[in-house]
Parts: sequence; C-alpha cells; structure tokens
Amino acid sequence: MRTIITDVFRILMHELQIMFHDRGVMILFVVATLAYPPIYNAIYRNETITNMPIGAVDLCNSKQSDALLRKIDATPEVNIIAHYSSLAQARQAFDHHQIRGIVLIPADYDRKLSKEEQATVSIYCDMSSFMYYRTMMTACNYPVLDMNQHLQIQSLESKGITGEAAREIAAPIPYDAVILYNPMGGFASFLMPVLLILILHQTLFFGIGMAAGTAREENRFHRLIPGSLNHGGIYRVVLGKGLAYFLLYAVLSFYVLGLIPRLFGLPHLAAMSDLIALMIPFLLATIFFSMTISVFMPNRETSLVLFLFFSLILLFLSGISWPESNMAGFWKWFSWLFPSTHGIRGYIKMNTFGADVYACQSEYISLWIQTGFYFLLASMAYHWQMAKCQRSVARKAVQSK
Repeated sequence: MRTIITDVFRILMHELQIMFHDRGVMILFVVATLAYPPIYNAIYRNETITNMPIGAVDLCNSKQSDALLRKIDATPEVNIIAHYSSLAQARQAFDHHQIRGIVLIPADYDRKLSKEEQATVSIYCDMSSFMYYRTMMTACNYPVLDMNQHLQIQSLESKGITGEAAREIAAPIPYDAVILYNPMGGFASFLMPVLLILILHQTLFFGIGMAAGTAREENRFHRLIPGSLNHGGIYRVVLGKGLAYFLLYAVLSFYVLGLIPRLFGLPHLAAMSDLIALMIPFLLATIFFSMTISVFMPNRETSLVLFLFFSLILLFLSGISWPESNMAGFWKWFSWLFPSTHGIRGYIKMNTFGADVYACQSEYISLWIQTGFYFLLASMAYHWQMAKCQRSVARKAVQSK
C-alpha cells in the first residue's frame, strides 16, 4: 500500500510540474476558468430587456386606442419613442434599427369595440433576437388583457350589472401568474448556471487534450506516458494524473460555483455540502472522460477542434434550452455519455430549485457510474497506448541493428 501511495504521489507531482510549466495549458485551466464566468455575467448582467424602443401606428386616433397605447408605454419592457402616420413609415424606421417593434391599431378599432365586435391589434417584432420577441409580447399582452376585462365590465354595467358582480362575471377565475425559481424571468439566471458547469467541463477537456498532444509532440515515440512512469502500473498512472487535475479544479470549482453566483446575484440555493457531494463525481467523471479521449489526440490542435465542435452540442444536450422529454430517443442516450449532461441537471436542481443531493439521486448516481466506467476505459486506453509505444521502441531497436 505504501508503494502504491508513493507511486501515485510521484505521478501526481510529475503531472502538476508538467501543467505549471505548460503556458498554454495553464491559460486554459486557470486564466480561461477565472475569466469566462465574470465576462459572461457582465454581458448578461441586466437579466431582462427594459425600455426597448418601439413605434406606434394609431390609425383610429380615438380615446380607446390612445388608452391602450398609454398602457403599453407604461410597462417597463418597452418605450414608445415615436408615433407614425402609416405602417410604411414605421417600417422604414424599423429597417434603420431606430425601433425594435411596431404596434398597429387599425382604423376600425373603436367602431368594432362600440359594436362589441372583435377588434384586432397587430404587433410586429424584431426576430433577430428571441429576447426582443419575448419583451414585445410581454409588454403588449398584459395591457390588452387588462383592456379586455375593462371593456367587459363596461358592457355589463350598460346592461345593469355593476360592482362586484360585474367584476366576477368578467373574471370568474382570478389569474395570478407565479414564475417559480426565476421570478424576474432573467436570462442570466436561466443560462449562466448551465454555462458555469460547461466552462468547467470544456476547459478540463481542452486542457487535458492539449497536455496529451504536447506529450506526444515532444516524444520521438509519440508516447503519452513517460517511460519513467510506466513501471508504476497503469492504474496508478491514471489515478495519479487524474488526482493532479482534480486538486486544481477543486479550487477552481469553488470559485466558479461558490463565489461567482453570489458576486453576480445568480441563484445560489444549494447547501455547500450538497454542492461538494455533486462536484466530486462530476470532476472525476469529466477528468477520466477527457483522459480517455486524449489518448487519441495526436497534437495540441486536435483538442481545439473537438472543443469548438462539442461546446454548443453539449449545451443543447443538457436539456435546458430544449426539454429532455421532447428529445428523440437516440439523443437522450447520446447525452448520457457526457458528464456535463448530468452535472448541469444536478447543479440546476440544487442551485436553482433548492434541491438536496437526495433529490438529485439520478444525476449523482449517474456521475459515479461514469467515474468508474471512464476510469476503467482510460486505463485500458493508456495500456493500449503504452503497448503500442513499446512495440514502436522494439521495432526501432531491431531496425538499428
């Protein structure tokens, strides 16, 4: 046992020495992990769009249409900066990006309402960003609903039904919208927890791949494992290298998942003990997964290609931007191969929903299964690579004779 611990510690120190002497790897591991979270939070710090400039086209010019536009303008989401005499004039301002949306009230708006007929209010919105659409619809829907209720009450009062009776008939079932876990509907509170886990996953993957590519480039036999470490046993090599990455990212994870949410006002409902319990298998599974893939990286640049290719895919596979329940069967199974999927879902449950580790058993157990599976897979891949290198050395020796 003492020999095993000594070998693992020696390999651990050797890997730390390599990491801290590789400028590219340290930029990925430390600088990128420290810099990305505050940069992303600075971009999304406003959470929601407010006072979005829009235009109004009131072809009716009545008290009713003016009242509706004032209600829309009073919302915090939009600001009516200009009134236009025609839709063509408003569209010209829209095409020049002076406004992001248009509210059109037709000429027969007041006449139809007076006859208790259905009137149409048209809304045109900039779809270059989904946030513009969401902001425009939120700002217009609630005033229109409020105006509908007011008109219903007026109609009932004209028929002799007044007071509380009229209000109950106009709104027989009171509606009170409560947005759970993200009451502001903020974009950062929705997206940033996902990105924090993805930053840890992808910088680890990229850094380990780059370190493996460097080891191959600097060795004339393209070895991933230095010959001086082979005699320690393949499991000790994988464990020692993995612990080196784990120690570094244990500190970085505290910064990314513990400090950043509090500094930028993101959801942080998880107890520290539950968060640590989830992060241990997540980091180990990610490390051994990255080590397995790194065996097949011939140079430093290969990890960059894979990093760029998988980053957006892993975001979609997490089940946050598109619900897991609506994914096809193949993509569900495919998403389970990546530690980021279970890490993101577990972290969202804990830090956003306030769940404990027992409520995240499926993600927690899945991460430990991945840890064991990828540890064995990494060991097999390293053994295959070491045997391949030994054959190359033997072949070179025979050729030299």
